[in-house]
Amino acid sequence: MPYGDLVGDGVSESSAVVRARVEAARARQRERFRDRPGVYANAHMTARDVHRHCRTGGEIDALLSAAVSRLGFSARVYHRILKIARTIADLAGSDLLGAEHVTEAIQYRTLDRMSKFVS
Repeated sequence: MPYGDLVGDGVSESSAVVRARVEAARARQRERFRDRPGVYANAHMTARDVHRHCRTGGEIDALLSAAVSRLGFSARVYHRILKIARTIADLAGSDLLGAEHVTEAIQYRTLDRMSKFVS
Protein backbone atom coordinates (compact mmCIF):
# COMPACT_ATOMS: atom_id res chain seq x y z
CA MET A 1 0.00 0.00 0.00
CA PRO A 2 1.45 3.39 -0.92
CA TYR A 3 2.44 5.63 1.99
CA GLY A 4 0.06 8.35 0.80
CA ASP A 5 -2.86 5.97 1.18
CA LEU A 6 -1.89 5.22 4.76
CA VAL A 7 -1.70 8.85 5.89
CA GLY A 8 -4.28 10.33 3.55
CA ASP A 9 -7.87 11.18 4.28
CA GLY A 10 -9.12 8.37 2.06
CA VAL A 11 -12.15 6.38 3.04
CA SER A 12 -11.35 2.91 4.33
CA GLU A 13 -13.51 -0.19 4.19
CA SER A 14 -16.16 -0.43 6.84
CA SER A 15 -16.09 -3.29 9.31
CA ALA A 16 -19.21 -4.71 7.66
CA VAL A 17 -17.49 -4.82 4.26
CA VAL A 18 -14.39 -6.48 5.73
CA ARG A 19 -16.56 -8.99 7.59
CA ALA A 20 -18.41 -9.87 4.38
CA ARG A 21 -15.11 -10.49 2.56
CA VAL A 22 -13.83 -12.70 5.39
CA GLU A 23 -17.06 -14.68 5.51
CA ALA A 24 -16.95 -15.16 1.72
CA ALA A 25 -13.32 -16.31 1.92
CA ARG A 26 -14.18 -18.79 4.67
CA ALA A 27 -17.08 -20.14 2.60
CA ARG A 28 -14.73 -20.61 -0.39
CA GLN A 29 -12.36 -22.58 1.81
CA ARG A 30 -15.10 -24.75 3.28
CA GLU A 31 -16.27 -25.56 -0.23
CA ARG A 32 -12.72 -26.24 -1.43
CA PHE A 33 -12.13 -28.78 1.34
CA ARG A 34 -15.63 -30.27 1.60
CA ASP A 35 -14.25 -33.72 0.70
CA ARG A 36 -11.20 -33.48 3.01
CA PRO A 37 -12.08 -34.49 6.58
CA GLY A 38 -10.23 -32.35 9.11
CA VAL A 39 -9.24 -29.73 6.55
CA TYR A 40 -11.49 -26.69 6.53
CA ALA A 41 -9.08 -23.79 5.98
CA ASN A 42 -6.01 -23.03 3.89
CA ALA A 43 -3.82 -23.16 6.98
CA HIS A 44 -4.55 -26.89 7.32
CA MET A 45 -3.47 -27.83 3.80
CA THR A 46 -0.91 -30.58 3.36
CA ALA A 47 1.85 -30.31 0.77
CA ARG A 48 -0.37 -32.28 -1.62
CA ASP A 49 -3.24 -29.83 -1.02
CA VAL A 50 -0.92 -26.88 -1.63
CA HIS A 51 0.18 -28.39 -4.93
CA ARG A 52 -3.44 -28.91 -5.95
CA HIS A 53 -4.95 -25.60 -4.83
CA CYS A 54 -2.01 -23.20 -5.27
CA ARG A 55 -1.13 -23.65 -8.91
CA THR A 56 1.94 -21.68 -9.92
CA GLY A 57 3.74 -20.98 -13.15
CA GLY A 58 5.53 -18.24 -15.04
CA GLU A 59 5.73 -15.07 -13.01
CA ILE A 60 4.73 -16.79 -9.75
CA ASP A 61 7.50 -19.37 -10.13
CA ALA A 62 10.00 -16.58 -10.78
CA LEU A 63 8.88 -14.73 -7.64
CA LEU A 64 9.09 -17.84 -5.49
CA SER A 65 12.46 -18.85 -6.92
CA ALA A 66 13.88 -15.40 -6.16
CA ALA A 67 12.43 -15.47 -2.64
CA VAL A 68 13.87 -18.90 -1.90
CA SER A 69 17.33 -18.05 -3.23
CA ARG A 70 17.64 -14.44 -2.00
CA LEU A 71 15.83 -14.71 1.30
CA GLY A 72 16.79 -18.27 2.17
CA PHE A 73 13.27 -19.58 2.54
CA SER A 74 12.97 -23.23 3.48
CA ALA A 75 10.48 -25.69 1.98
CA ARG A 76 8.30 -25.14 5.03
CA VAL A 77 8.28 -21.36 4.51
CA TYR A 78 7.65 -21.87 0.78
CA HIS A 79 4.48 -23.81 1.59
CA ARG A 80 3.40 -21.28 4.21
CA ILE A 81 3.76 -18.47 1.67
CA LEU A 82 1.56 -20.35 -0.78
CA LYS A 83 -1.07 -20.99 1.92
CA ILE A 84 -1.12 -17.31 2.82
CA ALA A 85 -1.23 -16.33 -0.86
CA ARG A 86 -4.21 -18.67 -1.35
CA THR A 87 -5.96 -16.92 1.56
CA ILE A 88 -5.19 -13.49 0.10
CA ALA A 89 -6.65 -14.65 -3.22
CA ASP A 90 -9.74 -15.95 -1.40
CA LEU A 91 -10.20 -12.57 0.30
CA ALA A 92 -9.97 -10.94 -3.13
CA GLY A 93 -12.58 -13.35 -4.47
CA SER A 94 -10.13 -14.90 -6.93
CA ASP A 95 -10.25 -18.55 -7.98
CA LEU A 96 -6.72 -18.29 -9.36
CA LEU A 97 -3.55 -17.56 -7.47
CA GLY A 98 -1.95 -14.42 -8.89
CA ALA A 99 1.50 -12.90 -8.68
CA GLU A 100 0.06 -10.06 -6.60
CA HIS A 101 -1.18 -12.55 -4.00
CA VAL A 102 2.20 -14.29 -3.79
CA THR A 103 4.06 -10.97 -3.62
CA GLU A 104 1.89 -9.83 -0.72
CA ALA A 105 2.46 -13.12 1.12
CA ILE A 106 6.23 -12.83 0.63
CA GLN A 107 6.11 -9.28 2.00
CA TYR A 108 4.31 -10.46 5.12
CA ARG A 109 6.94 -13.14 5.69
CA THR A 110 9.74 -10.62 5.20
CA LEU A 111 8.14 -8.18 7.63
CA ASP A 112 7.68 -10.98 10.15
CA ARG A 113 11.37 -11.84 9.95
CA MET A 114 12.37 -8.18 10.29
CA SER A 115 10.21 -7.65 13.36
CA LYS A 116 12.24 -10.24 15.26
CA PHE A 117 15.29 -8.02 14.94
CA VAL A 118 13.53 -4.78 15.85
CA SER A 119 11.96 -5.91 19.13
